[in-house]
This record gives sequence, C-alpha cells and structure tokens, in this order.
Amino acid sequence: MLSRDEYLAAWSRWHGDAGPDDSRLVRGWLTLAYTLARPLAGVSPLAVTATGLLVAAAAVAPAAAGGGWLVAAGLLVALSGLLDSLDGALAIAGGRASRRGFVLDSAVDRLTEVAYALALWVVGVPGLLAAAFGALCWLPDYLRARAGQAGVTETGAISVWERPTRVVMTGLTLGGAGVVSGVVDPAVVATLGAATGCLLGVVATAQLGLQLRRALTD
Repeated sequence: MLSRDEYLAAWSRWHGDAGPDDSRLVRGWLTLAYTLARPLAGVSPLAVTATGLLVAAAAVAPAAAGGGWLVAAGLLVALSGLLDSLDGALAIAGGRASRRGFVLDSAVDRLTEVAYALALWVVGVPGLLAAAFGALCWLPDYLRARAGQAGVTETGAISVWERPTRVVMTGLTLGGAGVVSGVVDPAVVATLGAATGCLLGVVATAQLGLQLRRALTD
C-alpha cells in the first residue's frame, strides 16, 4: 500500500494535478480517509462506493421526520462523504485505481449530492434554493470535466466549494437544525445553510471559471 504522501500525490494526479495542500480541510479529509483505508486494504472499493450512495439516500428519511432526527440525517451525510473518500483511498493507495472506477465514483458523487439537496428540501428549504444548491454542487466538477475534454490537463487550485466542503456544509446544516429544533424552526436553519452553500458555490464557480479561462486561452 502507498504511503500517505504517495497517496496524496497520486490523488492529485487523478484530479487534474489539484494540490491537497491548497486546502487544510481537503488535506485533512483525505488523510482521514487514508488512515481508515489502511486496515481495510482488502475491501472492494466498489462495495464502499455503493454503500456510500445508499447511506446518502438514507439521510432523506430522517430529514423528513424532522426534530431530533435531523441530527441522524446530518451524521448519515457525513458518513456518506467519508465512505466516498474511503473508496478512493482504497483504490488509489491500494494500486487498484482505474479510469472506469474514477468515472463511476464521479457519477455516484453526483447522485449523493442529489440526495443532499432532497434532504434539505424535505426539511423546508424552498424548492428553487434546494435545486440551486444541488446544481452548484455539480457545476464545478462538470466544468472541470468539460475542460479536460477540451485538452486542459490542470484544473487549477482547490476552490472553497470542493466535495469535502459540500459534505461538511450539508451535514452541519442538517445536524445543527436538529440540535436547535426545539428553539428555532429547522426550515429556517436549513434555508440559511443552503443559501450559504449556494454562495460558496457561486464563488467557487467564479474562481474556477477564471482559472479555466486562462488555461483555455493559452
């Protein structure tokens, strides 16, 4: 199995030479996934990917139940994000990474983000805002993928709205709404969280747009 530094370098190559050191959150998240992957080296990355999707979908039900169940929804979101990073750590650090697995993992990421948007919506976030939250989870990665098809090999620095940030924001929003549900309407907390996520998504898309514009011009 690769060392942690070798794993981070390999992760960077698989993600358009993005540097984990550009974000403490991303580096910490990847390090946690790598630490958990070491004793699970024999586990199939595909099985972990599928489990992560199921866990994300399972978060919608407790989100709909409201009240204290929102804490459970937030924990399920966090677990789904951790499983998503764990499957990549198992594949890359274990020497089992493949283009097919990379594409499948990206598709599952998008499906889990649909589940996150649904969880926010059933709590009481307005439909258009929840849809915008989901779309802005998708947009940066879509732009990177299209830029890659256009021949861009470097996708720029890590933005403020990468996958770990989306997971943390969704999990904290749902969990926080559950913690204060006896005092504050969970729909208000969830709406504020979704709006904050959308703002970060807009900033990240603008950052990425400028980086890709320079790369595509060159």
